[in-house]
Amino acid sequence: MTEALLSVRGLRSGYGPVEVLRGIDLDLHAGEIVALLGSNGAGKTTFNQTVSALVIARAGTVHFDGADITRAHYRDVVARGLIHVPEGRKIFPNLSVRENLELGSFTRARANRAVNLERVFALFPRLLERTGQHAGTLSGGEQQMLAIGRGLMAEPRLLILDEPSLGLSPLLVEELFGLIADLHRQGLAILLVEQNVAQSLAIAQRAYVLENGAIQFSGTSGELLATDRLRQAYLGV
Repeated sequence: MTEALLSVRGLRSGYGPVEVLRGIDLDLHAGEIVALLGSNGAGKTTFNQTVSALVIARAGTVHFDGADITRAHYRDVVARGLIHVPEGRKIFPNLSVRENLELGSFTRARANRAVNLERVFALFPRLLERTGQHAGTLSGGEQQMLAIGRGLMAEPRLLILDEPSLGLSPLLVEELFGLIADLHRQGLAILLVEQNVAQSLAIAQRAYVLENGAIQFSGTSGELLATDRLRQAYLGV
């Protein structure tokens, strides 16, 4: 198999005296959707923040496209094309939809801003309808569209989506996962970090299950769905 686009080995990370991640190994190849699954508090967001260089790793390595980014500055990580759409959306509520999107290309792909704006508006027509509206007045689903659109403005080589379905209605969740599948079909590599196991495994090629800061299961989506313990713990079947 070709070299992984993202390769994580022995990753340990945490906050102050608390170690959250305890030796994580994970690979993601170009063009893949890989799901990182786990309940609230399992360490998913800490993993995302450490890979994105927002939290400094205590041990282990993170390589992206062959380069060691374990100790890189987060701006350099973004410049390489590893783009993180954070949990809770983290939009700028007092800026317009357009201004939020334009900020996505501040570090990377600024020269293609106009073309990428057109692409985002084609994906999310509702954002085009609200281009001048303050982002804080959007619905939860529209804010999630805006957060993903902002990430796409940077022309990501890998898009990390942290709990994108959190707080959305079942109908919007269905729409969101359809969009993620469409982005994957266009060739985008995606790390989908979710509590929604069934929906994630329906679109991911492979998955890892994180519990208490360690990987407990990994394999293809089919293999994980065939694991009795996983089905009982996460799917209730």
